Amino acid sequence: MPLRPPAPAPQESDRPLPVLSAEVREALAERRPVVALESTIIAHGLPRPRNLQVAGELEDLVREAGAVPATVAVLDGRAHAGLVSGQLERVAGDTALRKLGHRDLAPALALGASGATTVSATAFLAARAGLRVFATGGLGGVHREWVRTQDESADLRLLARTGITVVCAGVKSILDVPATLQRLETLGVGVLGYRTEHFPGFYLSSSGEPVDWTVRTPQEVAAVMRARDALGGPAAALVVANPVPRADQLDPAVHDRVLAGALEVCRERGITGQAVTPFLLEYLTRETGGASLEANLAAVRGNVRLAARIAAADAAVAR
Repeated sequence: MPLRPPAPAPQESDRPLPVLSAEVREALAERRPVVALESTIIAHGLPRPRNLQVAGELEDLVREAGAVPATVAVLDGRAHAGLVSGQLERVAGDTALRKLGHRDLAPALALGASGATTVSATAFLAARAGLRVFATGGLGGVHREWVRTQDESADLRLLARTGITVVCAGVKSILDVPATLQRLETLGVGVLGYRTEHFPGFYLSSSGEPVDWTVRTPQEVAAVMRARDALGGPAAALVVANPVPRADQLDPAVHDRVLAGALEVCRERGITGQAVTPFLLEYLTRETGGASLEANLAAVRGNVRLAARIAAADAAVAR
């Protein structure tokens, strides 16, 4: 029986690279700083029409700091890094937009779907496009009662094999923060506290958990990024944990009281799995009169500003 000739190797042009906006493409070609932004906060994390206002504000903050924003999303089966006129409005206004994690990207691209990207999908697509810095609000992590539910965010494993720097306000405080930090250590994901000795608590400036390394300037973060590049080895993300300013954090006593009530409601109603996080976040927003949402936005704004400064410091070394 004649041997079947091997299938030709896929060419780079055949791969579903993110479509880059002209602004992002030019910045990368000129080695200017670029910051990736997720789109889930726009499509699913904020009320309309405020979500579009915030989306534009975050992109403006990146530009004001001297970098180029690259909001990531999937539209009609094409992944995009950098949204042009009309696309950002579509992400903010289309109520049918799906929420896409990393595992959802292949079916979405193959079936022509549209969706907003979570941390895992954004980090993957941004790194695939050659971006080095990504700003978000809070990471996913290990859920409470993990021993019983085995519930862990896909963010963690994806970051363990994606060499990108992620600026965040820690992990969502509804999660098991100590277990998440232990998991990040096990997976080899580096964690830097930015001007803090304690890991941030998303809505709160501090979770009470210590960090092993503290950096004070964007240039120090860029130096760590370059040292990681020089070392080589398995690709893994670098998490820069940037606390929300104390003046903007959610009142800790209110946070603890409302979160305890939310967790009790989850137990009473049997809310489990993927339904837990959106329920808890919505509950906190409602029961704090919107204060948790404002703390979230304050954290995101600070992370975007810092990410742009880190990207600029990194680009300055590259040039």
